[in-house]
Amino acid sequence: MARGKSRYQCSQCGGLQPKWAGQCPQCLAWNTLVEVPADTVTAGVRHAGLAASGRVQPLAEIHGRGEPRLPSGMDEFDRVLGGGLVDGGVLLLGGDPGIGKSTLLLQALCRLAAQDTVCLYVSGEESGEQVALRARRLQLDPGNLQLLPEINLEKIIEVIAAVAPRVVVIDSIQTLYSAELASAPGSVSQVRECAAQLTRVAKQGGPTVIFVGHVTKEGTLAGPRVLEHMVDTVLYFEGETGSSFRLIRAVKNRYGAVNELGVFAMTERGLKAVSNPSALFLSQHAQPVPGSCIAVTQEGTRPLLVEIQALVDSASMPTPRRLCVGLDTNRLAMLLAVLHRHGGVMCGDQDVFLNAVGGVRIGEPAADLAVLLAIVSSLKNRPLDAKLVVFGEIGLAGEVRPAPRGQVRLREAARLGFTRALIPRANAPRQGWDGIVVTVVDRVEQALAAAWQ
Repeated sequence: MARGKSRYQCSQCGGLQPKWAGQCPQCLAWNTLVEVPADTVTAGVRHAGLAASGRVQPLAEIHGRGEPRLPSGMDEFDRVLGGGLVDGGVLLLGGDPGIGKSTLLLQALCRLAAQDTVCLYVSGEESGEQVALRARRLQLDPGNLQLLPEINLEKIIEVIAAVAPRVVVIDSIQTLYSAELASAPGSVSQVRECAAQLTRVAKQGGPTVIFVGHVTKEGTLAGPRVLEHMVDTVLYFEGETGSSFRLIRAVKNRYGAVNELGVFAMTERGLKAVSNPSALFLSQHAQPVPGSCIAVTQEGTRPLLVEIQALVDSASMPTPRRLCVGLDTNRLAMLLAVLHRHGGVMCGDQDVFLNAVGGVRIGEPAADLAVLLAIVSSLKNRPLDAKLVVFGEIGLAGEVRPAPRGQVRLREAARLGFTRALIPRANAPRQGWDGIVVTVVDRVEQALAAAWQ
């Protein structure tokens, strides 16, 4: 079928142009011309006809469809989602090429199909034979899973209406095209149009739709930024090169907590959930080594114990190097200034290298105290107690500020066999903690003195 002729409409004034230009000749606005199908162009809002007409009704009378959540059968995936898939929800999963996005979704759909859930896998990058070959290699039972190798949006919507699935996977959104637009698949206008049409299908009593999205060289999702605003949930699939472990993180979730973390291990039979992820981020040393400190971080609702490693060495160049892997370099510069001013430890002529073991990325400030202790341990060549855990935020005045959910962090440390904890005073438990000795501090200098007692 020949593609329809498209035109370009200004998002500011609504003016129409036969071809794209950098500036709208009517209102003189820059970069506002957007490609639209010729038969859907209106003088007002372009997408006015996409959504069905609504009616006013009391919120208390609106009820969901069936069960509020549909568990996928993969515990770590359900944790990141907030408990499972939501009917009518739209999810965007991004990640580097070959990280395991298609494998994860194929496993989830096969488990849902085994529970008599009607699922549709739309493959725009692989043929049906290639998808079947992967399923056999992973020893999956596809059951009644429906497969559609197609990239035409209109045909996909027709199949969804005929099959009536509960879950639809689009692999990937960048491969689809609409016949109403003349641009190639993967262009900004095609990605936005296809995502808007499929989102409309999901919101009008349709299935849960999962988009697989490509990422750029910088690691961000490719395509228009509005794509992340259209969907209900945005997930990132991460993994270090050469490592078998995969991390899935929620950065947006309208139906659950953000910054949740799911951990998988890539095996010959696909992705396997890791029930105790803290063991991945703790190195095994035969004896205590300098520059190592165990921090208790929080990822969503899950506490994680992560080993912070520091290496402090004499600088060979006039400007000392500051390098972080998994931590914020700007925050490291601030912590070194606090350490010098309030702790009396100077690193101005030293190279400082930081690493969070296991490839995890730590974004919360509760790891500040562990970073400082790891740096001082490496600088003075004095190892910390191997059974010591640390958490606490460092302020510019040298105070040690409390971290949220301190009791949950201590409980996780005690469960993994740690016997000492160095924490802010505000996080001190009201009663004694079985199996772990808690030391509370108020300031950086107190923490430095108490760490090697």
